Amino acid sequence: MPRNYAEVSRAIVDALGGLTNIDALTHCMTRLRFVVKDQTQVDLVRLKAIDGVMGVVHNDSQCQVIIGNNVSQAYQAVLQLGSPGGASAPVKRKLTLKGIGAGILDALVGTMSPLIPAIIGGSMVKLLAMILDMAGVFEKGSSTLVILNVIGDGAFFFLPVMVAASAALKFKTNMSLAIAIAGVLVHPNFIELMAKAAQGQPVEFAFIPVTAVKYTYTVIPALVMTWILSHIERGVDRITPAVTKNFLKPMLIVLIAAPIAIVLIGPIGIWIGSGISALVYTVHGYLGWLSVAIMGAIWPLLVMTGMHRVFTPTIIQTIAETGKEGMVMPSEIGANLSLGGSSLAVAFKTKNRELRQTALAAAASAIIAGISEPALYGVAVRLKRPLIACLISGFICGAVAGIGGLASHSMASPGLFTSVQFFDPANPMTIVWVAAVMVLSVVLSFVLTLILGFEDIPETEPATAAAPAPAAVTERTNAINAN
Repeated sequence: MPRNYAEVSRAIVDALGGLTNIDALTHCMTRLRFVVKDQTQVDLVRLKAIDGVMGVVHNDSQCQVIIGNNVSQAYQAVLQLGSPGGASAPVKRKLTLKGIGAGILDALVGTMSPLIPAIIGGSMVKLLAMILDMAGVFEKGSSTLVILNVIGDGAFFFLPVMVAASAALKFKTNMSLAIAIAGVLVHPNFIELMAKAAQGQPVEFAFIPVTAVKYTYTVIPALVMTWILSHIERGVDRITPAVTKNFLKPMLIVLIAAPIAIVLIGPIGIWIGSGISALVYTVHGYLGWLSVAIMGAIWPLLVMTGMHRVFTPTIIQTIAETGKEGMVMPSEIGANLSLGGSSLAVAFKTKNRELRQTALAAAASAIIAGISEPALYGVAVRLKRPLIACLISGFICGAVAGIGGLASHSMASPGLFTSVQFFDPANPMTIVWVAAVMVLSVVLSFVLTLILGFEDIPETEPATAAAPAPAAVTERTNAINAN
């Protein structure tokens, strides 16, 4: 059913305390991600009750509003209300361990979420090139295949530049300077210099040794560099005279930030990323298929908290280094399609026509496209027992995927259309394993949901009972615009 996202967005902004209480806004594939100044002004009960909002994840200063596949329409509708922020000063928050962790997660998710479409697009183009190569449509090494691989690889090769641009928006610093400094890390001459350093040739900058690091396909170095750049920019702005700001300020910023990135931040960022990847895949090495099973069971819970995006840099780096990823991505097959199968069971059993429509749409999104949030929030979490069925099914199907040795060659969300990413040209049996896991996920979650049952929603339940009245919304919106 088409929604009026102008009304939905007004209600969301109103429940968040108005535009003046919103410090920043981004969106991913299904969620609006708000950073609020004062969380005491957020009315969570009212926010969750808005018709069109599938769920809310509230953590410290970040409030994630789950909309579904039409999130871009809701995002544009919010922007039509005016620019987030305002004259009111942001609330100062105490420096706590929890706050630091939430800040790191917010920075990582806020930076990476806008880049996901480009990463998925590149991944799918590379998969297309692989399929064409396997099918013998073009000769081995043909220019068409080379160009397709270059197109698919662009988002990954220049990932530090993309991260810097996205992080510049997140940290409110100069985007062109962030891009310029990240560009140094992937400059052909610098890459050649790092290759020589890796072979043992001494490389120094102002008598300081430079560690041999390959920055293409990396996330953390550019992210940390841009955060530091935001502080350097403010510091340089304070010390440079007004008459010299046009030329002296940018020169000093680049001369300070770029060497720090090359000598210090870059190597540390690489070590952090490599350490996280090593930890994750050490666990996978010890537990084997069991680690995939566990990940399949907890994946919906990670999605609910937004923690699933923490694995994005690890997946990218692993695929870049080894050509495939064999723990997180295979676990998503069972997790995503189990939510789809469970939604199908709800659509089959419910007497509520609106719930049936919601469940069918959510099932199609999860099974066909691998976008599971509509099924997770619109059906599983809402009815509770279907979520239990999905967790059980996710564990079993994750175990099967792990036993089959499935691994992904890209990071598109697993679904029917993207299942090709798990095909291994050297092992045709992977096609059978992928098909088996997908069918098992849908069938098993469907049966488990029917066995566990659920408390059906009465047909007479008003869908918009708790949504704010139009007059109240209009009054609040006029007040917002007046500010």
